[in-house]
Amino acid sequence: MLEKNQVHTAEITGLTSEGSGVCRIDGMAVFVPETAVGDVCEIRIVKPLKSYAFGIVEKLVTPSPDRITDCCPVYKKCGGCLLRHISYEAECRTKNSIVRDAFERIGGLSPDFDDFLGAEDTERYRNKAQYPLAIQDAKAVCGFYAPRSHRVIPVADCALQPEVFSDIISSVLDYITEKKLSVYDETSNTGIIRHIYLRRGAHSGEIMVCLVVRKDISRQLSALCRRLTEKFSDIKSIIMNINSKKTNVILGDQCITLWGSDVISDTMCGNTVEISPLSFYQVNTVQAERLYEKALEYSAPKKSEVIADLYCGAGTIGLSMAEQAARIVGVEIVPQAVENAKKNALRNNIVNAEFHCGDAGEVFGKLRKKGCSPDIIVIDPPRKGCSPETIDVIAEAAPHKIVMISCNPATAARDAKLLSEKGYSVDKVCGVDLFPRTGHVECVVLMTAK
Repeated sequence: MLEKNQVHTAEITGLTSEGSGVCRIDGMAVFVPETAVGDVCEIRIVKPLKSYAFGIVEKLVTPSPDRITDCCPVYKKCGGCLLRHISYEAECRTKNSIVRDAFERIGGLSPDFDDFLGAEDTERYRNKAQYPLAIQDAKAVCGFYAPRSHRVIPVADCALQPEVFSDIISSVLDYITEKKLSVYDETSNTGIIRHIYLRRGAHSGEIMVCLVVRKDISRQLSALCRRLTEKFSDIKSIIMNINSKKTNVILGDQCITLWGSDVISDTMCGNTVEISPLSFYQVNTVQAERLYEKALEYSAPKKSEVIADLYCGAGTIGLSMAEQAARIVGVEIVPQAVENAKKNALRNNIVNAEFHCGDAGEVFGKLRKKGCSPDIIVIDPPRKGCSPETIDVIAEAAPHKIVMISCNPATAARDAKLLSEKGYSVDKVCGVDLFPRTGHVECVVLMTAK
């Protein structure tokens, strides 16, 4: 067994989905952050366990050819990016390997793997940002949490966010400091303003500013609305979201529009869509369009076929397929997202789509009893994957195709394995990078009835 503080020389041979390098020392896997495949390092063991260990780089002996120098001032401090120290080509290779490994090793499956879809733009691609606040040196600051903590690292400008976000954030923070508005402290559960939450339409340029607060402070924010709208013409909506709970969940259930519209608009796969504070919308619009195009390619619906779109959010996936299908039936648990989906269908003159609110498995089960018999089921579950009940209901519906979009290859592989045991062949998988420079990767999976 390895001992704490021992120093060993080893070569990094792989990267995990958390961005840590992997090497083997005395036959044991050792995970080392901020390393690249091909690095030869002197590694200090900091946490030895029974079957694996964690280490840190004591000295970089021979750097990997994948290594690059990054200019982000807060990289290694904030918990956002994990892979800024390697080339984007190396990042895509790593993420493709993560997807393949999940299905082959975790799922025990042997699908065909399509070419990995890397992003053309690796900077400024996000259309959404949520900044926690803190008080430091008697001033309001915001940024991102340090890894494995709730300690705020102030960030003046994040390279993944649109530059205008930094200017808006600066104006909001100046106002909070100037007006001496209280900032939330999660330890004592005191203070008012918790998060600054921004959304922007990638194609439309429309911006939503949402302040997450512990109680209604509409009067104190009226002057801020004037200040922001006079300075930033692209702001179309200013919202106050009230979250009074002692929780690490960012948004509460109640939204109050302080200025402008309740929603902003954007275009996704040729359809105009409305985006509210609570609705799910992929954060990388351009790559999401490529992801949905791949899902449409896998679905290949006929004009006579019915598609069930489970975990449908604001309906963007189903609506992108509506023209090719006879009918779209969407199910989503967030009421506001369902309302957005219905309005999105109306705005685009899509008359063959309907949307229902509730748990995916429960609502779809009821629809099945009423005669809903889809030919194709599209699922886009949360990171934890599908519930066992949803897997059962999908299998009982017996569609001839299932297309899964997932932000977690491990749970996607698990769910695909479960469906393979219920009569489905896992035919194709395609990795898609929606989150360049971070450890996250999406995938699309095609399953057909055996």
